[in-house]
Amino acid sequence: MLTLSQRPCFGEPVTSLTDAIRRRGPWSLPNLLTYGRILAIPALVGLLFWPKDDWVRWIALAVYVVAAVTDYLDGWIARSWSQQSAIGRMLDPIADKLLVCALLLMLVHTETIRGWAVWAAIVILCREILVSGLREFLAELKVSVPVSKVAKWKTAAQLLALGFLVAGPAGDKVLPGNTLIGIIMLWIAAGLTIYTGWDYFNAGIRHLVEEDERQS
Repeated sequence: MLTLSQRPCFGEPVTSLTDAIRRRGPWSLPNLLTYGRILAIPALVGLLFWPKDDWVRWIALAVYVVAAVTDYLDGWIARSWSQQSAIGRMLDPIADKLLVCALLLMLVHTETIRGWAVWAAIVILCREILVSGLREFLAELKVSVPVSKVAKWKTAAQLLALGFLVAGPAGDKVLPGNTLIGIIMLWIAAGLTIYTGWDYFNAGIRHLVEEDERQS
């Protein structure tokens, strides 16, 4: 009797489940997780456009938690199973920035983030644009700026803040002060954002000055 890996399908051999999971290329498991995180963005935007029903907020939080977990899993699997790819390296940071920016805009739209807290969201958005532009320019010079530990703490604070804020008013009914916790963590993330943004900008400017000196 043929096993699953031996049975032909449409004239081609069927690979085992392990082989399918460990395959490389654009359809590798890490890349599929990244694609899923990108597809979660319109789902979250649509949910946060919905009338302010508690159940919608909880569904949005569930989608967000899954998306946030894939942010860790795709890189870990790619490194552990040697499935790094150019498309993965390109899309992973883009997916992260799209997720963060879309959520910040929608949370301002729903007035979960309001008043002075909007400035924290603006700082984070501006930093994402600054770092993206800087990395793109430095890539032309074949210069990479490594991710610092503080940047990882910033990402963690940002992800936690967004989780509390996505739950928003629905979360306040379960955990009193839920939204306030999210706002405080958002300010912490904004503070770390300013520090890491300056760190990236300073490192980038140094490389640019060195490049100009070589060309002069």
